[in-house]
Amino acid sequence: MTPEAPAMSTSQQAVQVDVEPDRFGFGANWERFARDVNGSQIETARLSMADMLGEVAIEGRTMLDVGSGSGLFSLAAVTLGAKRVHSFDYDVDSVRTTQSLKARYAPEAPWTIEQGSALDADYVRSLGSFDIVYSWGVLHHTGDMWRALDVTTAAVAPGGALFISIYNDIGRSSCRWTRIKRLYNRLPSALRTPYVVLAMLPSEAGVLLRHLVRLRIRTYLRLWRPGAGRPRGMSRWHDLVDWVGGYPFEVAKPEEIFDFCAERGLRMIKMTTCGHGAGCNQFVFVREA
Repeated sequence: MTPEAPAMSTSQQAVQVDVEPDRFGFGANWERFARDVNGSQIETARLSMADMLGEVAIEGRTMLDVGSGSGLFSLAAVTLGAKRVHSFDYDVDSVRTTQSLKARYAPEAPWTIEQGSALDADYVRSLGSFDIVYSWGVLHHTGDMWRALDVTTAAVAPGGALFISIYNDIGRSSCRWTRIKRLYNRLPSALRTPYVVLAMLPSEAGVLLRHLVRLRIRTYLRLWRPGAGRPRGMSRWHDLVDWVGGYPFEVAKPEEIFDFCAERGLRMIKMTTCGHGAGCNQFVFVREA
């Protein structure tokens, strides 16, 4: 039986009204991805999380997963020895998908899952503070990224860490992608898959051509196997759908994220950027004890 998600608070309902007309079905996409999650993908997720956190150990610490999506990284934290994990997501389908992943791989783990919004300061405050606050590729999809980041940073305990990723600001190209994403969500369902193919055809053709020139066609084909060759254990197709359809959509320059978090008492210890590309910049901050 599919578990029911908790009812939304009044503030969450207000958020839903603001962004729902063009909002991408993040949870539905993650539900399709999670059906085929396997041990190899879980291990890749574990390694990528541990590598980015570096000196920040997960074992024996509490973690808040803000916008759990498929639940894969909450599961990774559990398997890395987290003392307690709390996951929440605004999207009902994501909540159910995370619950399903827990039931399959870690039914007895100290892991709670519920519906909530990163824009709901009262809700997040009610959860308390956490040793690690994790939010990968989520806050820029809330419809109010800076407010969501403000709420999220407040949940980091003294001596704790914040691990986030935010889409890179690439100027006019970011504005173009905003229009592409909005249009995707206004199309009839039957046209969305062909739209993704058309939107990504130029860049994907470039990837294929580079592999052909280097006589690495098998390497390219492996990219399409779930989790194979994908950073963080993801799926190439579901990542493309998430990219083309992911709306609301906001971006930031790395220095803007740095300054914003520094003003809230957080010190950056690690950053990886995508240069001039349209991907996510990743950041790890710590709050001094």
